[in-house]
Amino acid sequence: MKFNTLVLMAAGFTLAGGLFTASADTTFARDALKPYVDNGQLPGAISVFSKPGAEEVACVGYADVAAKRAIKMDDAYMQCSQTKGFCGVTIAILVEEGKLNLDDPVSKYLPEFANLWVKTSEKDGVRTLTKAKNVLTVRMVMNHTGGFPFEICAKQGNIKGGGWSGGAPLRQTAAIAAACPLLFEPGTKVQYSNTGIDIGAAVTEVITGKPWEEFLKERVLLPLGMKDSGFWPSDAQLAHQIEMYDCQKDKPATYRRENAMQQRPYNDRHVFASAGAGLWTTAADQLKFYKMLMNLGVGENGVRILKEETVKNLLAVSSRPKGKTADGKDFGGYSLGLSAPVADGDDQWFGHGGAWGTNCMVNWHRKQLKLWAVQLCGGPRPWDGARAKAADAFFNAKIDNSGVDAYTGRVK
Repeated sequence: MKFNTLVLMAAGFTLAGGLFTASADTTFARDALKPYVDNGQLPGAISVFSKPGAEEVACVGYADVAAKRAIKMDDAYMQCSQTKGFCGVTIAILVEEGKLNLDDPVSKYLPEFANLWVKTSEKDGVRTLTKAKNVLTVRMVMNHTGGFPFEICAKQGNIKGGGWSGGAPLRQTAAIAAACPLLFEPGTKVQYSNTGIDIGAAVTEVITGKPWEEFLKERVLLPLGMKDSGFWPSDAQLAHQIEMYDCQKDKPATYRRENAMQQRPYNDRHVFASAGAGLWTTAADQLKFYKMLMNLGVGENGVRILKEETVKNLLAVSSRPKGKTADGKDFGGYSLGLSAPVADGDDQWFGHGGAWGTNCMVNWHRKQLKLWAVQLCGGPRPWDGARAKAADAFFNAKIDNSGVDAYTGRVK
């Protein structure tokens, strides 16, 4: 398919800073997703594809099916584990400023981690523990090789960490985690863990002397213009949130008032800031964050958050050692709170997803981006294949710049 980047103002053509910018006049994602919206399987979704010279934004379906409220870029939603990448950026800022080394022992900042124990066996309710031999580092807690469970002390009562309902402040989460046995020797295996990322955030609190969420707001959210992102959405924001739904096989999705892990009200005292999962945002805001990563540390507004080399070396490539998981698979790629490739290359993407279906991945080499915003629990998700094909079609489509060239005088 061929499309022309010279389109009317109403179709997305604007003039900014003396340079022309344009949205691709295509409907790849909208066309691919429409059948699933029409049959009710997909209540609503936001898809953004971006590449040099073209961007496709598709808001399809509803944020609230019952109210027939169309989904929009500024609707609030819980991004869950995509929060981890925000913690990764704050860690990278401190490394860049020389205030932190990724191979520093966590105990340098949080003394309770000086003596750790590893669970080696459990039988008839009796656990056998061995003192950890390896030093737990900041790098390990940020790339899920620290040995922590998904949530702290999951089998010890109702203790939960981080921003979920019934959680705890970051420093308390870290202290509880230090008192619990590790699942394996630090640095030797992989276990995806909200707790580990929260420990990383607790380290930033010691270094900066301020709550992690304040440091994040001061150094990342406000500079990028992410005014609608935070851990306690206002009542006004929640009035136009993207509602949650359960996916159903071959029939319309069903409304879910809340998830057991995160219960209403979403902005009272039972909610704590969490780096592992907890940040509310909008698609418009999230786009600003991931475009900053895609552009190697510079936001679309021209504000630099990180140096180019910091993004390339700390966030865009894996920081894990080579190894195998318990089922014999490679450790896979992960950097600082972000899924990242093991090796660098032209076709390498990094980013993160969230528990309720959100996802954003970027390729800094090609300056490409794929954003997906939904609030869906469970499966199946039959539109995933169609969405992938739509992305391929967009990125492979030829851009016709002849109209722009003629308008600007580049063609005579």
